[in-house]
Amino acid sequence: MAEGLRERKKRQTRQYISDVATGLFMERGFDAVTVAEIAEAANVSVNTVYNYFPAKEDLFFDRSAGMADRLARWVRGRDAGESAARAVLRELRGEVEAVSPRVGLMEGYDRFMRVIHEAPPLRSRLWSLQQEIHDNVEAVLREETGAATDDPLPDLMAGQICWIHQAVFVAIGREMLGGRKPAEVSREVLVLLDDIEDLLSERVLGYAVRTADRMP
Repeated sequence: MAEGLRERKKRQTRQYISDVATGLFMERGFDAVTVAEIAEAANVSVNTVYNYFPAKEDLFFDRSAGMADRLARWVRGRDAGESAARAVLRELRGEVEAVSPRVGLMEGYDRFMRVIHEAPPLRSRLWSLQQEIHDNVEAVLREETGAATDDPLPDLMAGQICWIHQAVFVAIGREMLGGRKPAEVSREVLVLLDDIEDLLSERVLGYAVRTADRMP
């Protein structure tokens, strides 16, 4: 369905507020910037800011919805004959090899990470986001394997899959904070992904293999 004028204007307003807030956070830090200052800089009311972003942290993690269900989408979209963990490894390799900003391989990512490190509310929100990612992966695994509600395996496997994802992001964040170039970090993280795969057991790498009759 084509986007209407009203919807487009709302989307553009939301994006503009987010961009203004991000600029202020990067310049002065998360705690030093108030919602009132963001509203003034964006030429909107404080109420308008809260209509689009219920909490100040939402202004910083404005794209977290896509992040929260990304691993679950990768698992759900795995190829025939491919397991859940191997699908995530494949997708991450693709992002890292492409030096994608979606995994933090971009100039300026170090400033983004510093803002998080200096703001306890953002670190707390990041922890909550990681838990949400885990829960979404577990739900997909439980649904697609037909596991009983008291079966602990989907939860355990989701933990292993999320560890893959988190290990990659931690490594990228650490190296980018150290002032490294994205292309250099990309090459090293590709090697790290091979090491991660070597550490995973065959039970993890063979869990939730998609059969042809279960293709979406």
